[in-house]
Amino acid sequence: MLNELQERLGTQIDPALLDLALTHKSFAFENRVESNERLEFLGDSILGFVVATFVYQENPNLFEGDLTRLKNSIVSTEALATAANRIGLGVFLKLGKGEDSSGGRYRQNILADTLEAIIAASFLSSGVAGASAVIEKLLLPLLRDPLALRESSDPKTTLSERLSKLGRNSPAYEISFSGPEHERIYFAKCFCDNLLLGEGQGRTIRSAETAAAMEALSQIGKE
Repeated sequence: MLNELQERLGTQIDPALLDLALTHKSFAFENRVESNERLEFLGDSILGFVVATFVYQENPNLFEGDLTRLKNSIVSTEALATAANRIGLGVFLKLGKGEDSSGGRYRQNILADTLEAIIAASFLSSGVAGASAVIEKLLLPLLRDPLALRESSDPKTTLSERLSKLGRNSPAYEISFSGPEHERIYFAKCFCDNLLLGEGQGRTIRSAETAAAMEALSQIGKE
């Protein structure tokens, strides 16, 4: 599984570091192992440095305020979550049982934090060149896509628009659930023309449908 993720990231990362980068604190607590929080701390700084350098070099006519806004649009939680979802990062996460059952694999902050941890792991494996390779492949293209950040903030609408542009019908969602009412888990399947595009789960119907839409967007991106 890690080999598949390495391919999606476009660079080689030490397997032990990559495994650590995928380890959410909920999994770490349940299994008494180290979490990715230290890597996340380092990755945040590396990300800021690489993106700031790129924005500075590519925009010689912009002043400080505009450079800051441009940089912040790429290092934001929304941008990181969008980039993470485009490579289907959620399926690789190591989550605790409760976090997993509540839709944590498609939660913006978890995806964003994990991607920062991966950037740190790539830096520790291959230096600035390794971290830059991940950032250039996953995040910098968002600068040229003004609608990209909507993928994470409103995946259901984005999916409908993407399918429409492809000449396909609007998505339909099939909902099921398990557990008693006070601990209910909802499961959503997203279909288009009877073709299953994505699945998701969450504590509410909305969160389950959102997770399914995010997986569907990830699958469409691979086509």
